[in-house]
Amino acid sequence: MLSEQTTPTGADLLEHSLTNKDTAFTQEERDRYGLRGLLPVGVTTIEAQVELEMEHLRRKGDDLERFIGLASLQGRNETLYYRVLVDNLEELLPIVYTPVVGRACQEFSHIMRRPRGLWITPDDIDRIPELLHNAGRGEVRLIVATDNERILGLGDLGAGGMGIPVGKLAIYTAGAGIHPALTLPISLDVGTDNADLLDDPLYLGWRHPRLRGEPYDRFIEVFVEAILDVFPHAVLQWEDFKQHNAIRLLDRYRHRLTSFNDDIQGTSAVVVAGVLSALRRLDEPMSEQRFVFLGAGAAGIGIARLVRMAMRREGADEETVGHAIAMLDSHGLTFEGRDPLDQDKMEFALGADALAFHGFGDVEPVSRFDLESIVRNVRPTVLIGTSGTPDTFTEPAIRAMAEYARMPLILPLSNPTSKTEVQPARAIEWTDGRALVATGSPFDPVDFAGRTHLIGQANNAFVFPGVGLGAIVSETREVTDEMFLGAAEELAGCVDADRLAQGALYPSVASLRDVSRRIAIRVATEARDLGQGRSFNDGEIEAAVEAAIWEPVYLAG
Repeated sequence: MLSEQTTPTGADLLEHSLTNKDTAFTQEERDRYGLRGLLPVGVTTIEAQVELEMEHLRRKGDDLERFIGLASLQGRNETLYYRVLVDNLEELLPIVYTPVVGRACQEFSHIMRRPRGLWITPDDIDRIPELLHNAGRGEVRLIVATDNERILGLGDLGAGGMGIPVGKLAIYTAGAGIHPALTLPISLDVGTDNADLLDDPLYLGWRHPRLRGEPYDRFIEVFVEAILDVFPHAVLQWEDFKQHNAIRLLDRYRHRLTSFNDDIQGTSAVVVAGVLSALRRLDEPMSEQRFVFLGAGAAGIGIARLVRMAMRREGADEETVGHAIAMLDSHGLTFEGRDPLDQDKMEFALGADALAFHGFGDVEPVSRFDLESIVRNVRPTVLIGTSGTPDTFTEPAIRAMAEYARMPLILPLSNPTSKTEVQPARAIEWTDGRALVATGSPFDPVDFAGRTHLIGQANNAFVFPGVGLGAIVSETREVTDEMFLGAAEELAGCVDADRLAQGALYPSVASLRDVSRRIAIRVATEARDLGQGRSFNDGEIEAAVEAAIWEPVYLAG
């Protein structure tokens, strides 16, 4: 029931997004809260409001306008906003998140209507706790923070990157039921090196070159200390940091602050889940697979780490694991002794034994970018793209893979759609219809040789909402890689036999709430078993997760 002590009244109530019901206020509520005359006389149900909002959205001729319309609804009536999302996840997820959110971030300063979240700049370094209190949240359990440098595959978008934390938290609420009042999106606006933004007179961000080096590290350290002080029970998701910062900040803070990096760990879990789904259809173990990664950034390294953990869990020996993964970057194959080779990439650089095993011999010819030659030598069963560069899975490379892989698993993961490494239809054509394909952005089904192939979306939304919910419920001190592998295994088990037979490696987005609930239970169980979280009895975990899931329905007044 709405509390008369805490609920605004009159016009103020209609401006309070978490308690506003718009025309769904009953006649009795209109009298009690001073709303008489401020609304049309008719009373509607939330179901009717959802239908009307969808009618409004479908009338708009442009996806960016739909994004703006949904953002406006979120600012006016959050309960209705989330009811609309929950009831129409499959249709609206691409609007509130990838791919449309990328365009919204690019045009952020020109389309923002009502700011959401918290912006923190280097000028605020001595008062970050004050800014956190300014957010007006008595308790925050979940934060998504970005420094805006690697927004999707679009790069440095400055203050416009705020669209990503806002969108991610909307998915946390719609997909896993985390109450919006417990969430906080944060932009660490440390400047931008994007000249177009700095030259734009309407740009809203901190107008300085991007902070780097020791001043950047000090800023992040003060931010982390402030989070631990002001919101000590919060889980923090590092989001869209560029590769070097993403990896080192995760490694530096994951044991001190309950946190994870979705680009590294969430991506790894959703990709490994897709591989596990494919292996169900192939009836083959992970330890017999070989992987070629096109892209050796944070996402590729994160996926490779979890693949390695999954192979070891199956009992694969170190030699098998060491020969199973080959990575390419813009300079070609990564191997020990190559110059240049970033320190971040040393972990999966092939040594002399692995190079000899794959028959490379003299490595110089493969030090350039040549995917086909590397495919022919490594003979991968799985091809994974995180390059951010379109059309880099070439026809010769895919046809070479199809010569020996019974059912090639091809995962062009780069977002948005314009960045995908290969169009699904081409991958299926070039493998004579044998490929299993999943992509980072949504694609329509592909018809080939009289058969329809469903293209599953390797969407992190299948993983991070459940992981966040499980971390909150379990009160875990750390979000471990074991939890992400457990999430991957749980997600793979959510793909029904019919979808798998049609080539889909992921469940329908419409089932996201159930998927998130199952993953949250698995994560809370892993936390308990690892001694990282609450000491639940087996029978208590599911009930605790269920109790934490918020349903977007109006409270009785």
